[in-house]
Amino acid sequence: MYVFSKTITTVFVGLALSLGVGLGGSAQAADEVVGAGSTFVFPVLSKWADEYNRKSGTRVNYQSVGSGAGIAKVKAAEVDFGASDKPLKSEDLAQSGMIQFPLVSGGIVPVMNLTSVAPGSLKFTGALLADIFMGKITQWNDPAIVALNPTAVLPKKAITVIYRSDSSGTTYNWVNYLSRVSPQWKEKLGDGASTKWPVGLGAQGSEGIANYVKKVPNSISYIEYSYSKQYKLNYGLVQNKAGNYVTPNLASFQAAAVAADWAQAKDFNLLMVDAEGENAYPITATTFIVMPKQAANAARGLAARDFFKWVLEEGQPQATQLDYAPLPDSLVKQIEAYWTANLVTP
Repeated sequence: MYVFSKTITTVFVGLALSLGVGLGGSAQAADEVVGAGSTFVFPVLSKWADEYNRKSGTRVNYQSVGSGAGIAKVKAAEVDFGASDKPLKSEDLAQSGMIQFPLVSGGIVPVMNLTSVAPGSLKFTGALLADIFMGKITQWNDPAIVALNPTAVLPKKAITVIYRSDSSGTTYNWVNYLSRVSPQWKEKLGDGASTKWPVGLGAQGSEGIANYVKKVPNSISYIEYSYSKQYKLNYGLVQNKAGNYVTPNLASFQAAAVAADWAQAKDFNLLMVDAEGENAYPITATTFIVMPKQAANAARGLAARDFFKWVLEEGQPQATQLDYAPLPDSLVKQIEAYWTANLVTP
């Protein structure tokens, strides 16, 4: 398995700074590209960057700092592209002179530190997850959890909720899902990349979530599926719209993507949570790339576009190896037509 960690992020950031391309610096050559944002996509994006560097000689240095920070950096021209799991509205893109397109999809899973329950066996409905993260359900042996899991050995222990403390696209998709399946969540907390959590402990980034869950007994949180595998976290099953408890994997993420009508989504502004379909995973999310229509450095803008063209046309094996769902060919063609219509290239 390809290993990804915060250490890789640190190396990439350090390299970017040493080249003078991070945090507001200007690139010295067209074979350097810098991006920042989503921790959700970091595992596969770092693998793509490594493979692309070997094939093309172009270095793609990515700062895994969260979707909100990534968008702020690309708008401030501190990086060549931002990555976000929360799509921007067309008005925001137009005002900032940006374009946006999807890159890859994956799943967000509930993860727990419960030694008495086998990974992938504990069942949750969306409403049950909302009650836990609102602090309405506070014990692992609560009757509502037992009713869904009558054979599970559930401890008489308090549940510790762990949430993302930074502006996060993973959080945005998670709470958007909870607001769709729980009227009370929607009324009291709504949705957004930053949420005023009523209970729990905050952790920054997906790496922070994974480490907290591993350290805190009886805790629960949410994270991209590849991180749950890498950190060997216990994950649960979530009931989908069809009433089925779906295992998170490549097939169930792709099943959710089938219902997505990208052709009707202006600037690809679309979420896939709570998708239709018997086998669709209910919390499937997409990472979007945000770039300037006209890059301040034309060579770097072109190098970034070439990298993403390679990702969409040739980088799919790396995505599937890490249980991300690659985009269908029809959507790739739509994205490339969107580039032609909107990107200013030399």
